[in-house]
Amino acid sequence: MSIVDKITSSPTTAFSFELLPPLKGDGIASVYKTIDLLREFDPKYINITTHRSEVVFKQNEQGLFEQTAVRRRPGTVAIAAAIKSKYKIPVVPHVICSGFTKEEIEYELIDLQFLGITDLFLLRGDKAKHEKEFVATGHLHATDLQQQVNNFNKGVFLDGSKMKTPPAEPFSYGMAAYPERHEESPNTESDLYYTKMKVDGGAEYLVTQMFFDNQKYYDFVEKCRNMGINVPIIPGIKPITLMNQLTVLPKIFHTEIPEEFASELRKCKTDAEATEVGVEWCTRQAADLKAHGVPSIHFYSLMAAQSVKRVAKAVF
Repeated sequence: MSIVDKITSSPTTAFSFELLPPLKGDGIASVYKTIDLLREFDPKYINITTHRSEVVFKQNEQGLFEQTAVRRRPGTVAIAAAIKSKYKIPVVPHVICSGFTKEEIEYELIDLQFLGITDLFLLRGDKAKHEKEFVATGHLHATDLQQQVNNFNKGVFLDGSKMKTPPAEPFSYGMAAYPERHEESPNTESDLYYTKMKVDGGAEYLVTQMFFDNQKYYDFVEKCRNMGINVPIIPGIKPITLMNQLTVLPKIFHTEIPEEFASELRKCKTDAEATEVGVEWCTRQAADLKAHGVPSIHFYSLMAAQSVKRVAKAVF
């Protein structure tokens, strides 16, 4: 059963969350700890983020600094396999354009096929930290990646050759949506145009970038429906846990924090106080979304697993 089938067949609003792979050299225990904390809420799936290599400068024996690429969070495919084996919970690894060649993506798809992991989340991914704008390693757009997956599902490799054994079960996938507009879109109409392109190309559901104003999500869904986008649009939300997230999150994710929420965060003197305010606001968000009958709520749990548990316990 695909992710979209699990979501649409759920008698009530479904629950899911996102995991961050551990840093290179760390064990998988932190991943298991988060799952153990949240699995009581019957997650319909767990997303696992994928991260590109980053350019760093290291000093060589001659004292000169050399540029090298370091991938700080490897292992998305292996982690997905481990979770599937240990917990029997559906896993959805991110497959991204950023930092990966088309050939690397093809071999990633082959590995996932061998493991029987057939649910994906397709993204362009962020630009490298040293880049002023996104530079394609392989695909420039998520819709280009989408076409590669579609061709793979048909049994066709990048070079146009046919697979001797086409996939017994094709990949199903979701893609991203932006209630407050993608940072590179010139306007909301353009953003909606590309959102519809994703759905017309085969995206079975959409998960939104995080937002803190539910009305922006409701307005976005209405615009999508008016354009003929009829797949499930899953709201993605996150409880704030640090005081500096009041200014950091809008910069990174280009999301607006409502003044009512911002004014309460400005009163906080410690991160512990900010966490309490964040849990309260996220609980209000989740309860309101559930009351509006959203198909599922997806939680961005990075540095916030304990807060997500508190929100879920209050709402689910």
